[in-house]
Amino acid sequence: MHLAYPAVLSALLFCTGVYGVLARRNAILVLMSVELMLNAVNLNLVAFDVWLGRAAEETLHSGQALTLFTIAIAAAEIGIGLAIVLAVHRNRGTSDIDKLRDTAEGHGPDGLDGPADPDDSGDPAVPGGPDTDTPATGTAAEKAEATA
Repeated sequence: MHLAYPAVLSALLFCTGVYGVLARRNAILVLMSVELMLNAVNLNLVAFDVWLGRAAEETLHSGQALTLFTIAIAAAEIGIGLAIVLAVHRNRGTSDIDKLRDTAEGHGPDGLDGPADPDDSGDPAVPGGPDTDTPATGTAAEKAEATA
């Protein structure tokens, strides 16, 4: 068998994985695409190991050994990645990457910029602002006491 067949298949798998990482919005589909790219690399490692092994009589099959290590690392990576995705889904209620990216960049929960608390605007003219000594009416402590 020629080296071109597994190399072309590996290139197609890798390109499919890159497309999945760039185009998908679901975190689990992105992890699946990363696994597809890792498997394309594994296919290349084994194909080149077999191709180079034909030239030399005594080989160590280092490409196949490296593939086994890559599979073990990929299994650990997918286990940790799925645990993180499940934890984020439990906390946020979604695994959409765009919504998680907005949260990480400091945007508000509804995608609005600015402080979440209207009394924490930084304006000294607002009662309870940073440069006044007058307490704000309806602070969080008063609300907590009222509900208790």
